[in-house]
Amino acid sequence: MDNLWIWVVAAVVVAVAVIVGVVFAVRGRSTPPVEAPPEEPQVEDEPQPEAPETAAAKAAPAAPAVETPEPVAGRLVRLRSRLARSNNALGKGLLALLASDRLDDDVWDEVEETLLTADVGMADTTAVVERLRERVKVLGTRDPEELRGLLKSELTAVLEPDLDRSIATASPSGEGPAVILMVGVNGSGKTTTCGRVARVLVAEGKNVVMGAADTFRAAAAEQLETWGARVGAKVVRRGEGADPASVAFDAVKAGAEDGADVVLVDTAGRLQNKSGLMDELGKVKRVIEKQGPVAETLLVLDATTGQNGLQQAKVFGEVVQVTGIVLTKLDGSAKGGIVIAVQRQLGVPVKLVGLGEGPDDLAPFEVGAFVDALVDGTES
Repeated sequence: MDNLWIWVVAAVVVAVAVIVGVVFAVRGRSTPPVEAPPEEPQVEDEPQPEAPETAAAKAAPAAPAVETPEPVAGRLVRLRSRLARSNNALGKGLLALLASDRLDDDVWDEVEETLLTADVGMADTTAVVERLRERVKVLGTRDPEELRGLLKSELTAVLEPDLDRSIATASPSGEGPAVILMVGVNGSGKTTTCGRVARVLVAEGKNVVMGAADTFRAAAAEQLETWGARVGAKVVRRGEGADPASVAFDAVKAGAEDGADVVLVDTAGRLQNKSGLMDELGKVKRVIEKQGPVAETLLVLDATTGQNGLQQAKVFGEVVQVTGIVLTKLDGSAKGGIVIAVQRQLGVPVKLVGLGEGPDDLAPFEVGAFVDALVDGTES
């Protein structure tokens, strides 16, 4: 009997243990442990593709800024102080001589020497001195202001103020662009002057094309392109050693096709004693004229060369019909009389003068402003 109770109790214990195990197992499945939520991954902003035009803008080199040239009107007046500093010795020296207590032959000889030293030339010097002597004698004056007025009057007269000094900007035929041929010897600043003339014309509202027909000097075409880029002027060029006449022809053709107002043709710096090179310059002009007449031929002269510049002018005048003179480096010369001499001996007007190194230091020649600077100096 006792054994029976033991087995009953054991069975009950086992049954309770089984029931408890089942209950805990069921609870474990229905309520899983709470875990910390996983961290959300950090999402980085994806780079946006560049717009096509932005990428292209970064790849392409920046275009040079197109400049607005200084207005041409009154440019010589604005540059008067530079001209006065370089040529002041001529005007002041003449006034000092004329104001002497005695105007005898020795004084007049000094006046003549002063004019000759300034490269006025013998014929014009003689004419100016004779007229001054006569007028001073008749008036019997020693007044500085009256003498200043007499000197200005004589210098103005010999500079022929009525000559047409405008730059041709219309074709003589009435069709196509006006062609301006730039000629001159090496070292006169011809290519630089060509670029400055382009600035003068652009400042007057003209559409300009330039032809780099100086194919013998490697840097000439690059130099001209730099000038053209600064004012938005197209430059026609070929490789070094190309036929200059062909380049000139192409430039005129391009100017006509583009509707340009003016075509500037820069030629090689010719040595006036080299007949072959001068003949080639004649060829350039003839080839250009197959498309139309040349409107203007500007001879670039270095003002510091004096009488040698006059010889250059004569030779160029024999090869091409020079219509105007551009005097460069006048600011660095005390020989302002070259303006008188070259104009009188060649029979064509000085149209432009270079008075500095700046891009807009090329000025239309104005007789009144020139004489004022020559005689009055820097007085205001």
